Amino acid sequence: MKNHGIKKVVLAYSGGLDTSAIIPWLKENYEGCEVVACVVDIGQDRDDLKGVEQKALRSGAVDCYVVDAREEFISDYVYPVLQTGALYEGSYLLGTSMARPLIAKALVDVAKKVGADALCHGATGKGNDQVRFESAWAALAPELKVIAPWREWDLRSREALLDYLKERDIPTTASLEKIYSRDENAWHISTEGGVLESPWNAANKDCWVWTVCAKDAPDQAELVTVKVEQGKVVAVNGEALSPFKCLEKLNQIGAKHGVGRVDIVENRLVGIKSRGCYETPGGTIMMAALRGVEQLVLDRDSYKWREQVGLEMSYVVYDGRWFAPLRQSLQAAAESLARDVNGEVVLELYKGRVTAIQKKSPNSLYNEAFATFGEDEVYDHSHAGGFIRLFSLSSRIRALNEKKH
Repeated sequence: MKNHGIKKVVLAYSGGLDTSAIIPWLKENYEGCEVVACVVDIGQDRDDLKGVEQKALRSGAVDCYVVDAREEFISDYVYPVLQTGALYEGSYLLGTSMARPLIAKALVDVAKKVGADALCHGATGKGNDQVRFESAWAALAPELKVIAPWREWDLRSREALLDYLKERDIPTTASLEKIYSRDENAWHISTEGGVLESPWNAANKDCWVWTVCAKDAPDQAELVTVKVEQGKVVAVNGEALSPFKCLEKLNQIGAKHGVGRVDIVENRLVGIKSRGCYETPGGTIMMAALRGVEQLVLDRDSYKWREQVGLEMSYVVYDGRWFAPLRQSLQAAAESLARDVNGEVVLELYKGRVTAIQKKSPNSLYNEAFATFGEDEVYDHSHAGGFIRLFSLSSRIRALNEKKH
């Protein structure tokens, strides 16, 4: 039995197998410690939230807070990252990575409210989430102690956790039949484990939850109109909606066309490679719309800088450095670039693909008079010769020097 002076701990609670076992484990291993469960609603399956408070109390928690953070998640975490164009290792839209700092912040808020002296998460010692939670807590509430059961207890398997709960007569809906590990929020759903543990195994239909297979998607393409203001999606098909509602609508449209499926092997921060199937239908449409407007508005150097900001941001967010000065600096750069990213895009959804087929912006730098292949009166072709001579001057001098030798 441990003490360490901990009287009250706030647990990141989901109602799943791991966190259901953590509540009694904390009470048994930290003498006199009260456990307050905190469930952060970021758009996960509604069934997971049904009766979650009673479930936490039955497991031994003294209280359970359910925080509705769906709008905050999309407007304050997802949209800022979208502005930067961040894609981790070229394809992952950071669905889990963006959610963790919000959950961590919500737990700190509850901890301060109830006077807790510790925080607890159910992340394993092999994954990225332990780093994300604890880095956020270090930045927001360094005075609070952190408990990570997976680094302390001797429960090492699903079977052991189920036996642990059964011995204590704590009900759970979990079973040995569950072979996949899933993480779901409004932005995406990820699937890991099972057949996916071998990269030589093709993902089967059980590996996908939200989206239809592209082969089974409608044979008729669908057009979606997205309005963008300052690098943020503000309307879908002419209807002005909140960020969360925009995403909700685009998720429904994209999922039925098989949009947003990614099957990747990624590099975790802790050095392990992992394989997962990610579904981000609405987010994939949003990304295509924003990049479409950028193509009209950003000049060459600005576009290049935005891509560099996005690449760096993908690592910063993935690594859990949301509350670090570097993330804030990158965000400031992205917001500056996005000031003129206003416009409208028509996207065609067909068999898993998203294509921006029409785009316009009041700030467009595209000028048909200059870009035309036909006859024009605004561009003097003879001016190009001097430009090319100056642009290639260093190459010319280098070649002349080599001839001297």
